[in-house]
Amino acid sequence: MDVFIEPIGRLINEFTKLPGVGRKTAQRYAYKIIGMSETEAKNFADSIVNCKRKVRYCKVCGNFTENEVCDVCLQRDKSTICVVKEPKDVVAMEKLHEYKGVYHVLHGVISPMEGIGPDDIRIKELLARIDDSVQEVIMATNPDVEGEATAMYIARLLKPLGVKVTRLAHGIPVGGELEYTDEVTLSRALIERKQI
Repeated sequence: MDVFIEPIGRLINEFTKLPGVGRKTAQRYAYKIIGMSETEAKNFADSIVNCKRKVRYCKVCGNFTENEVCDVCLQRDKSTICVVKEPKDVVAMEKLHEYKGVYHVLHGVISPMEGIGPDDIRIKELLARIDDSVQEVIMATNPDVEGEATAMYIARLLKPLGVKVTRLAHGIPVGGELEYTDEVTLSRALIERKQI
């Protein structure tokens, strides 16, 4: 027998479908919703439906937008393209307020173990964007096996096109300690050291 009445149990089950939300967290979310006024709960539900209806992928870069083409693609310097795995990576880069170019969202990385090949992510769309105006492509995929493999694969495709391909530097995080840094990160930091 389920300990929750049907509406609460259903709400909990829906929350557990979100990444990183276990049963206990889902219960807390459900109780929070129950504690809301009807207006607050309706606003919450409306924002979910509204987001689902209005948000789409930019037809140029693949980032989230409300329009056919996102503001970044319309307004920014197109000579540099930063390649990322997911739209949330664009948000991380934008928080820096340093990068002034455009993006290309792959919507995944090459992962043979998961059956994801080059044709399953937006590599063809990236190649179609490369013209004489593009001077540099920055590979900003995660520094894991799949991210590295994807970056190297794309770099090999871009090299014959005469485009400069760079990779975000990897190293020891600020505040990190050498003794707790894994060997791959430490090795990468040593190789990519810079003169001061």
